[in-house]
Amino acid sequence: QVQLVESGGGLVQAGGSLRLSCAVSGLPFSTYDMGWFRQAPGKERERVASITWSGGRTYYSDSVKGRFTISRDNAKNTVYLQMNLLKPEDTAVYYCAARHRSYDREYSYWGQGTQVTVSS
Repeated sequence: QVQLVESGGGLVQAGGSLRLSCAVSGLPFSTYDMGWFRQAPGKERERVASITWSGGRTYYSDSVKGRFTISRDNAKNTVYLQMNLLKPEDTAVYYCAARHRSYDREYSYWGQGTQVTVSS
């Protein structure tokens, strides 16, 4: 059974930091690309960051570039999202997702999400 479990969300003031974690089980983690997505009320889900299976390549949306850092620890089956200089517009439910490095075009496994709220 594949499980992706996010943690680390919460309430923070603007300018603050949070570190999200996503613990993955039930699949060969080191063969999966990982992504962090978010969805705010009334808005479409957007990919904010992703990292390849080896950690060799990363992607950031323009809205978070320079403030967020994605990383992974294949020994711990965990992917992280360090979020600095948070803004109220970063408020959303954050999800991690997994996509096989070869077989999947889309992200096929998703976590349940963790709420991030940034107050002004």
